[in-house]
Amino acid sequence: MLAVGDNRRHGGNGGYDDLPSEHYSWDSAVPNHGKPAIGDVMAVWDKKSLLGISVIEDIETDKRKKDVYSCPNPVCGKSDFQPRKTLRPKYVCLKCGHKFDERVPGTKDVITYRSRHAAAWVDMPGVLTGDEVRELCDKPKTQHSIRSMRWEKLRDAIAATGAPTTIDIADSAQRAISGGHKRVTVRARVGQAAFRLQLLKAQGELCAFTGPQPAAVLEAAHLYSYAATGEHHDSGGLLLRRDIHRLFDLGLIAVHPKTTTLDVAPQLAGYPLYASLHGAEPSVRIRPKHRPWLQAHWALHRES
Repeated sequence: MLAVGDNRRHGGNGGYDDLPSEHYSWDSAVPNHGKPAIGDVMAVWDKKSLLGISVIEDIETDKRKKDVYSCPNPVCGKSDFQPRKTLRPKYVCLKCGHKFDERVPGTKDVITYRSRHAAAWVDMPGVLTGDEVRELCDKPKTQHSIRSMRWEKLRDAIAATGAPTTIDIADSAQRAISGGHKRVTVRARVGQAAFRLQLLKAQGELCAFTGPQPAAVLEAAHLYSYAATGEHHDSGGLLLRRDIHRLFDLGLIAVHPKTTTLDVAPQLAGYPLYASLHGAEPSVRIRPKHRPWLQAHWALHRES
């Protein structure tokens, strides 16, 4: 996915509102618009370098009228043009060669798409250059904003750099999200604020795995699949620090169902802050009602 500055505008459209670490927007006027799917690994770059990778959790769709602009040449009327930085007239049409300052405005009915991918996002600024990312695409010479590539090739290229980054998060998230695995713990939306407040009252300003923390960094972590049940269970949540919550959702930190000690996945061994949690006791008492949920989480991320 190509995300560049100025809301990803060019001569022929009004732009897109991207936030690379959370969401990416496109519409049905874009080539390959129907290719991205839930569970796909996605790589976001800005032509100069790789920005990060994630796994698509959801794709929201809608319908709207899109502002479009076309070449004023009456025998052309195409939207394939770019603004020139210093030369005048400002625009040059890549189809007919016509140069102009004023575009012809119009609208077009489109289907809009927005990916949600915040949970598994890993920042990788500069790990790969733009040329390296481009060469990994199935069609390196294409100019499309959405391009296909093999995750295995990208994964190997990132690993070969030796950069200290956790690419295994994408593998873990992809296994959980793709294939219809509804048991995965996902971020809840409806009622989440009230659920967090309830946990704060019961647990205090305490991360269940790391101890006292400011309330601002504590999130309500569901031990069960909210997507499957559609409701909040009083015994089905713990307060976790934001980064710990993310790693727990991805199965990189779990609670052993028999010993109730923390189990940190080998992928985090190179990170002392997280590695030190391995074998530690939780900071809150694990109640009997918590155990079935923790067992299900363990079964999903360890036994499978």
